[in-house]
Amino acid sequence: MMKLAAFAALMGSAAAFAPAQTGKATTALNAFESELGAQPPLGFFDPLGLLDDADQDRFDRLRYVEIKHGRICQLAFLGQIVTRNGI
Repeated sequence: MMKLAAFAALMGSAAAFAPAQTGKATTALNAFESELGAQPPLGFFDPLGLLDDADQDRFDRLRYVEIKHGRICQLAFLGQIVTRNGI
């Protein structure tokens, strides 16, 4: 009886790590699927829906602003390292 309980617990824990059977998610927005950065398996990833009714100009503006903010963050991090090391 104890062996049966241990075997059942072992099988239950092994099933927790089995891959889930899911269908491929589709999006209604396919306008920007060919842009740089759209990679499988997600494709174009817009979780907040900022580009639901956007045109190419809006997409380009948001991409430009994202790159600009990333560069500012990199400089801020470098400034923090320089300041802490007393250079």
